[in-house]
Amino acid sequence: MTVLWFRRDLRLADNPALLAAARSGSVVPLFVLDPSLWGRAGTPRRAFLVRCLRDLDERVGGGLIVRAGAPAEVVPALVSEVAAGEVHVAADFGVYGRDRDARVEAALRVPLIRTGSPYAVAPGRLTTAAGTGFRVFSAYYRAWQTHGWREPAGDAADVQWMTDVPSTGLPPEPDLGGVTLPPAGETAARRRFSGFAAEAVSRYAERRNTPAEDGTSRLSAYLKYGCVHPRSLLHGLGRSKGEESFRRELAWRDFYADVLWHRPDTLHAAVQPKMAGLRYDDDAAADERFTAWATGRTGYPIVDAGMRQLQSEAWMHNRVRMITASFLTKDLHIDWRRGAEWFLEHLVDGDPASNHGGWQWVAGTGTDPAPYFRVFNPVTQSKTVDPDGDYIRRYVPELRDVEGDLVHEPWRLPAGPPAGYPLPIVDHAEERAEALRRYAEVTGI
Repeated sequence: MTVLWFRRDLRLADNPALLAAARSGSVVPLFVLDPSLWGRAGTPRRAFLVRCLRDLDERVGGGLIVRAGAPAEVVPALVSEVAAGEVHVAADFGVYGRDRDARVEAALRVPLIRTGSPYAVAPGRLTTAAGTGFRVFSAYYRAWQTHGWREPAGDAADVQWMTDVPSTGLPPEPDLGGVTLPPAGETAARRRFSGFAAEAVSRYAERRNTPAEDGTSRLSAYLKYGCVHPRSLLHGLGRSKGEESFRRELAWRDFYADVLWHRPDTLHAAVQPKMAGLRYDDDAAADERFTAWATGRTGYPIVDAGMRQLQSEAWMHNRVRMITASFLTKDLHIDWRRGAEWFLEHLVDGDPASNHGGWQWVAGTGTDPAPYFRVFNPVTQSKTVDPDGDYIRRYVPELRDVEGDLVHEPWRLPAGPPAGYPLPIVDHAEERAEALRRYAEVTGI
């Protein structure tokens, strides 16, 4: 008898921990509703997780054991209850997960066996010649490609699931308030990837930065919860420009997890120590500007479209994530941590390593070796990534009747912006200059 403790691997296919558990006999499938994680997750992530767990429950014959409480208490108690000889998991490399697993392991009287991870290349596996973690993605990517990854683990056949163990059942889904989430679970993940691989991956390099098109994989939420493993996505990818671009994006996910593994402090502190002294605004006026940003009322259409997409879909196109993050940190001079926490609360795919790593990269405090001069111009970006204005008109209804290029700069209309749409809350040119002054204070450049 073994216990398989599901965490970020809510699937049956290509699951090495499941294969390891099944080799030892019948398997008790467990999911722990950990209040330390459940309580911090935003509403979209909670709802999507419940739906993924419902899908997993069906796939194990209705026998998923759900218990709520601290894992260091719940897991040992279940092991004693069913007289299990082992507990199997996929290794967790997150800041909280590593500590939690150490506490569970100390409380168990049977082995906690780690097999596999949520990544193609596990955090900590790759180091520089000096034995340190990588700080620059390009160097990491070369090492990542050279190292490679395992083939998909295959499916577990004829697993003997123990389905007669009492369960507290799944929690009710929280009220989403009209937010639309993608289909949840392993089947939905594989269906989404199949469609992407058949139709979109060949043009991924050209379309991935065009938010009006369905040109990205939209697999991030499935990767977050392990409904599909990145190894399964990498398997069979060729060397076309689109496939190489997609492979590179999967490497970014591994890279940010690796950075956090080596530097767990960077979940809340700047990767670059010198940037710790960067000045941010935190007064009442900054709070008003943050609210305008969060609700999509900045007067810059591409920023507002992105923030409204987040409100309605719990997701935002990656290029627009960078534009909105740059606007908050460099036009509004608000701490990147505040924006990162807002995203983490509202994104269905919110993952601390990728989310916070991306925010630090944009804010100029992270892994980019020369970030101080990169201040995204929201108008230039808008015209570049959404040249026809289709993305803006989709999410900003006040601008749907604005024709031509003025949809990117509605304040230039003869009568000003349409009724209900605000004027820009800041002047980009002025705030860019101010951002560079603040960077100069801490960099000396």
